[in-house]
Amino acid sequence: MATGREKKAAPPGAGRGLVGRLSWGLADQAASSMTNFAVGIYVARSLGLSAFGVFSLAWLTYGVVLNVARGLATDPLVVRFSGVPDASWRAATARASGAALGVGTVLGALCLLVGLGLGGRVGPAFVCLGVVLPALLLQDAWRFAFFAAGAGRKAFLNDLVWGIALVPAMLVAARADTVGAFVLAWGASAAVAAVYGCAQSGIRPRMTRARGWLREQRDLGYRYLVENVSLSGASQLRAYGLGVIVGVGAVGAVRGAELLLGPFLALLMGLSLVTVAEAARVLRRAPHRLGRFCLLLGGGQAVAALLWGAALLLMPDRAGEFVLGGVWDSAAQLIVPATLGVAGAGLGSGAAAGLRALAAARRSLRCQLFASACYVTGGLGGAALGGTVGSAWGVAAATLCGSAVWWLQLRAALHERHRTPIPEVRTP
Repeated sequence: MATGREKKAAPPGAGRGLVGRLSWGLADQAASSMTNFAVGIYVARSLGLSAFGVFSLAWLTYGVVLNVARGLATDPLVVRFSGVPDASWRAATARASGAALGVGTVLGALCLLVGLGLGGRVGPAFVCLGVVLPALLLQDAWRFAFFAAGAGRKAFLNDLVWGIALVPAMLVAARADTVGAFVLAWGASAAVAAVYGCAQSGIRPRMTRARGWLREQRDLGYRYLVENVSLSGASQLRAYGLGVIVGVGAVGAVRGAELLLGPFLALLMGLSLVTVAEAARVLRRAPHRLGRFCLLLGGGQAVAALLWGAALLLMPDRAGEFVLGGVWDSAAQLIVPATLGVAGAGLGSGAAAGLRALAAARRSLRCQLFASACYVTGGLGGAALGGTVGSAWGVAAATLCGSAVWWLQLRAALHERHRTPIPEVRTP
């Protein structure tokens, strides 16, 4: 493998291939964003602010579990099996998807038990979440696997199937008019897409090989686990703390603001589906271009988020009320700080993709722990000082600080690589 000083010429057609894969990645993220956006909007309009806050707690818990599965199962798959021979990819995907399914089963059972113990308004939502978690995590695993193989079209089709299945499921849930019914509808439609993913890939998840996968990938997997959980766990702590300090309605207001910025938040959540795989390809073919690739990636997302936020500020109240119903008035006050926070996260995600491609797990873990600590401190400190709006501004400041640390660590990692080339990517 070439060292950092060597400059490989990009193979013919590499640019077109990159554009094609990124295009399918953007199409897939658009489908995923629209699905998440539609679910959030429909639930917000159907249930009102307080019940939407309960749904948001279940959604955030899913985000934590999703990041556990990604860290242990599919992040190592993308880093080490992007662009490898088909036989290697298929063997790795069977084990990685089995690991994701196993994580969903174990943590789903835990959510179910917690929900039964909680009772009240929140308990049933967590019981239903526990039932559908295995399907949700398996569907996400197929998306990672397809992007690792450079088959973004299949990931897009899978998300499209989920979106189509979601329509009748949500209509049925609306008749029940409970948070639990909406959670079940969301997960049942994901199950349809998860089964379709098995047909698309021709691969059966191997839960019996999950332990072997975790053992083989432990040098990356456990660090990515801590890194991912610290990210989603920080959001969860902020949500719970905000509910205690301000009230559950504040959680709904924050979620409403996130829905307004949904296309970019969903893009950031699924970034590793495309960008880590592409950064790994850039590293193999033209390592001297990795820094510029990451800068264009992060800068482009930050600018796009700022433009979207500016458009939201110009949106009439009547349009906002049509979209969010009674949640609009509270969410509209958070547009400016939420936009700055998303822009900062977008900028930092470019550096994060570079560190993942370099397999610099120690550096990325260090960055994420720092960013997560800032997020919780800023979010809860801001809530104590200024309520829901103060929490949003605290999070915006924390995200921008975290982004600066990501870029400092990527710069150090690139300089380190120039001195000592990283080992070749593993294949079984």
